[in-house]
Amino acid sequence: MAVKVDHNAIKFNQVSLTVVAVVAVLANQSWLVAALALILAASTARSQWSLFRVLYQRVALPQGLLRPHLVEDDPAPHRFAQGVGAAFLALSWIALVAGAPVLGWTLDLLVAVLAMANVLFNFCAGCFAYYQLRRAGLIRRAAQAE
Repeated sequence: MAVKVDHNAIKFNQVSLTVVAVVAVLANQSWLVAALALILAASTARSQWSLFRVLYQRVALPQGLLRPHLVEDDPAPHRFAQGVGAAFLALSWIALVAGAPVLGWTLDLLVAVLAMANVLFNFCAGCFAYYQLRRAGLIRRAAQAE
């Protein structure tokens, strides 16, 4: 069932994620990757826990930097995509602390590139994966308790 989803909040989240992920690589700071993984995991578990959503609602909107762009949409694929991003960032951090920096930074940058693909081209790779998995019967539509 579709509800109103603020697509500008999603894009703000993805731009913020990309900036932090790229800064992590440039500064060689694996703790930023761990922080991003935790931020996305918390947001996947409960959208109210999203640090980037709070920044969007309490800074970007009141300052007039962005306006809401509400679209009738299913939030489940976006939540799934965010969870996949959290998992990839967790794997990135594990690789970094385990001494595999090429793998770690590649996973980190992969998440950043895919987030920017959604911002620039309106293509959500995680949403695409969600729909394909659902079509294959591997994901069932959950009862709406939003």
